[in-house]
Amino acid sequence: NDIFNGSIYLPLKERQKKNIKKPKVIVIAGPTALGKTDISLEIASIVPSEIVSADSMQVYRNMNIGTAKASKDEMGQVKHHMIDILDISMSFNVSDFYREANRAIREILLRKNIPIVVGGSGFYINALLYGPPLGPPSNIEIRKNLEKKLEIFGIETLYEKLQQLDPEYAKTITEYDKHKVIRALEIITITKKKVSDIPKPNKNLDSVYNFRLWFLYMPREILYKRIEQRCDEMIEKGFLEEVEKLKEMGFENNHSASQAIGYRQALEFLKSERKDSDKLKFICDFKQASKRYVKRQFTWFKKDPNFRWLDVSELSKDKIIEYILQDYEQSF
Repeated sequence: NDIFNGSIYLPLKERQKKNIKKPKVIVIAGPTALGKTDISLEIASIVPSEIVSADSMQVYRNMNIGTAKASKDEMGQVKHHMIDILDISMSFNVSDFYREANRAIREILLRKNIPIVVGGSGFYINALLYGPPLGPPSNIEIRKNLEKKLEIFGIETLYEKLQQLDPEYAKTITEYDKHKVIRALEIITITKKKVSDIPKPNKNLDSVYNFRLWFLYMPREILYKRIEQRCDEMIEKGFLEEVEKLKEMGFENNHSASQAIGYRQALEFLKSERKDSDKLKFICDFKQASKRYVKRQFTWFKKDPNFRWLDVSELSKDKIIEYILQDYEQSF
């Protein structure tokens, strides 16, 4: 039953024949400002672990404050993966994440450590658990053409086009999901098929890993106050200065990264006259976008019954860690 002598690379049927236990992977998901990082670091101080970030923007160097990236001191305490692996000029998508996160998990297991996946990106975590979307690879020319149309006509026009071409898929997103609107139109252009007609990963397939899934949360009225405070703290730490430096590095050429929550609002402010009223609008928009994202996170993870929810407003950090580690030890 030794899972560390290459057996994690065996096909599932071979593993079942040899009665090899699946290696366990802890997944700690949840919205921002909940203390997921603190909990993962505390677990790593108790049992030999390494952390895999499941944040779509933490992969980029120099996107630090706005992504609430772990500090250098924290990353010095525990080995982290999927953080600061790309320059801002490089593209990164959910399929890249699936491949690189799986590679990191295999390496951690081979070192006989426990992988702890931490993050709030439901799209990325879903891909890790059930496989990446089955759509075609991105086409650079088609993508550039769509992004040019975005600049000329705006996202509203592109979203209306998507509603015409694939109303079923359009209902599942909003015009605020710019990268999803563009990706959907790209898929339709390449395949001549609706996105809603493309098969989705089969969630009934047995994974090679035994994922222990947790979603940390608290009542929204409490969480929203914490998010407002987090946004204020980011601005005080130099968030706008961070975005200004990224802008000088060609940040706006990376459509996905430049549309990330907080960064898009900051870029709009930096293009303004920067009056007090502009600053106030930026802060308000930043907070509102963050709250909307939290709402989408709750909706996303509620769809997956495999996640167990823990209310961090009612449970102490020690109790949460106890639940997670006890489950890890006692599960098969």
